[in-house]
Amino acid sequence: MQTVKLPFYARLAFCLISLILIILLLEQARDIFIPLTFGLLIAILLYPLNRMFINKLRMGRAAAAGVSLVLFLLVVATFFYFLTIQVINFSHDLPDLKVRFESIYTDMQRWVKDMFHINRAQQTSYINDSGKDLLQSAARSVSNLFLSVTAVLLLLVFVFMFTFFILFHRALLLKVTLHLFSVQHRSKVREVIMETKTMINNYVMGLMIEMVIMSVANTALLLIMGVKYAILLGLVAAVLNIIPYIGIYTSIVFTMFVTFANSKYSLALEAGAGLFLLHLVDANILMPRIVGARVKMNPFITIIAVIVGQFVWGIPGMFLFIPITGIIKLICERVDGLEAWGMLIGVDDEVKKPRKKIMLNDEGAKPPPEMTA
Repeated sequence: MQTVKLPFYARLAFCLISLILIILLLEQARDIFIPLTFGLLIAILLYPLNRMFINKLRMGRAAAAGVSLVLFLLVVATFFYFLTIQVINFSHDLPDLKVRFESIYTDMQRWVKDMFHINRAQQTSYINDSGKDLLQSAARSVSNLFLSVTAVLLLLVFVFMFTFFILFHRALLLKVTLHLFSVQHRSKVREVIMETKTMINNYVMGLMIEMVIMSVANTALLLIMGVKYAILLGLVAAVLNIIPYIGIYTSIVFTMFVTFANSKYSLALEAGAGLFLLHLVDANILMPRIVGARVKMNPFITIIAVIVGQFVWGIPGMFLFIPITGIIKLICERVDGLEAWGMLIGVDDEVKKPRKKIMLNDEGAKPPPEMTA
């Protein structure tokens, strides 16, 4: 059968239409795709442990998948238990923080009076008028918070269910995926799947290693500075640091706000500056060596992936769209006609790497192609 090659503008139009339809599908079916993607990432992370249980301990597939998932839950529960203890310790000092905020509020009222000549009665009247809307918004927020907590718990249930079944049916899923393609392309598809598994596994492990290092570094820095709640703030900064380019600045603002509420203004600025300096070390030294080498995407595409992820899936998408973009990069590098998109997503070193200098032989002629491959 003769194939017709469409002009570039037609192919570009079809690609854009397909991209819009895919994004629309992901956005509309987010309740399915978000837990499924999380489950896939966790399953790939637990795959070496699951395989060890099957091959070395002779466990059945269901038992190996269940034990692997239980161990993962224990690790996550231990981390959140430790974080909860820090939050409880923070809540004990809430009355003192209330007094501090009241003092700050009084100072702000005095500053507004001196600067804009608005007395306290007028300020209180403005605040009371705005407070009516705030109370209604707060009531709606409490209701939405309850629904959000319920949705998160339901999301976690589906994530762990999908993780278990992906581990249990991994051989079947691999077989089905390979049979979706013709025989001559199956070796390339298998190669992409294996590289995707390695990339995601290394990426998630790299994130965890970096999170542990940054937790210790943030906490140590804040303890040396004498910042209150240093352990809690250090852990929060390390967890938010998982979200590229956005999480760290959110954690800096949060740290400065909490420090400002219970200490001097100068200490809040010093804490924010210290976390920012640690972030520079992390972004230029730790991240490229621990995490960046796993995905190999340039910062421009990474920022776009984070923005698109937030637009499509919200906060979960800001984390999930980075490995998803890494998978797209691997696919583009191996599909004819899509190599340019793989170069666009990758880093400059990858574009220069395949270029090898062609050496001449003794007779001054170029070597045959098989010698330069």
